[in-house]
Amino acid sequence: MRLNYAIVFVSDMKRSVAFYRDVVGLPLKFESPHWSEFATEGATLALHAAETAAAAKDDPQKFPAGRCKPGFGVADLAEFHARMVEKNVACVQPPKETFGVRIAQYLDPDGLPISVSEERKR
Repeated sequence: MRLNYAIVFVSDMKRSVAFYRDVVGLPLKFESPHWSEFATEGATLALHAAETAAAAKDDPQKFPAGRCKPGFGVADLAEFHARMVEKNVACVQPPKETFGVRIAQYLDPDGLPISVSEERKR
């Protein structure tokens, strides 16, 4: 079993596309006002325009911004972390060893935590 996609509900599509494309470094597959996708290895990261908090509260099929928690793997976590710090991305967990894996956590523009782990050397 593998993860095929993760949908992140966002409050501002252009701002979030810019974050994941320009700061995180994911290649953009396509962009629209309500749905955008990134071409990642093995899984698709999709951004979906979020509902207002009030609308989401009344309908369990609607989601407010900031829902989801995608996880990414990178070859060099120290290099990735340095780039995030340089771009002033909030880091809520600096790189550390957790259960045998080096992992860090950052916040996207909506305050959504994203986990980034270092791929294991084979």
